[in-house]
Amino acid sequence: MEIPKFDETFIPILEILKTGKVYKTRELIEIVKTQFYSGLSDDQLKQLTKSGDLLIDNRIAWGKSYLKKGGYVFFPERGYVQITEKGKNHSSELSVRDLENESTLFDFYRQDKQNNTVVNKVEISTPQDLIDEGFNRIENDVKSELLQKLKNIDPYFFEKVVLRLLKKMGYGEFIETAKSGDGGIDGIINEDKLGLDKIYIQAKRFNEGKVREKDIRNFIGAMSGDTNKGVFVTTSEFDEKAIEKARSAHHKIICIDGKKLVSLMHEFNVGIQIKTTYEIKQVDEDFFDEQ
Repeated sequence: MEIPKFDETFIPILEILKTGKVYKTRELIEIVKTQFYSGLSDDQLKQLTKSGDLLIDNRIAWGKSYLKKGGYVFFPERGYVQITEKGKNHSSELSVRDLENESTLFDFYRQDKQNNTVVNKVEISTPQDLIDEGFNRIENDVKSELLQKLKNIDPYFFEKVVLRLLKKMGYGEFIETAKSGDGGIDGIINEDKLGLDKIYIQAKRFNEGKVREKDIRNFIGAMSGDTNKGVFVTTSEFDEKAIEKARSAHHKIICIDGKKLVSLMHEFNVGIQIKTTYEIKQVDEDFFDEQ
């Protein structure tokens, strides 16, 4: 089951409201989810928008707002919603196109009489969807460029990048090992100030090829009984046997491939910088409640 688009929530919302009962918005959203979208997985139900709202809740809330613009529901008081007579008489199907004649909100989709052109197919998205889509495109472009740079930097500098990332993630101070004779260990992180708990780090910058089982086996052997915790990081990928070796080892080995690496660097602002910050504003309902 897919997370519904906002216009796909129109009928479920009206079905819940058709008794004429006044619902709190929060209550309405929960009932719609329970009765119509119980087939969504836990991961889908927990999926967030870029602003941190639950995506499914955001879609239902936008559906409610569009229905209000179309005259199918109204807000008797702040935070509450109720169906209108028009809403009670709705057809079994209701789309954004059906609402075009109900609100000037969709005028920009209508026929351009001056140029005599018609938009035949338009994918309707909520403003939040458009914001998230834009952010995702930019984020994916940044990650792609970041991975390409990592694949071309000096291997020793790549090791420093990995250690700086882990420190930024809160794993404590790190110690770089010697550049030769390090037994395959590129760095050591002390989880506590006395160095009683250690994490060994292996960083492999690959342009081509994958990390093999032999690489994981050598990494485990290089840990020499000092610790049972290790992180193996690569700009490439791990083949299936390497992943299985890491999983079956008595040591706790975390494998971070290139895709995961750039996602963590993006999340913790390592090797990137914030270019622009946008503010999204909304009406302050509390302000108007003071009158």
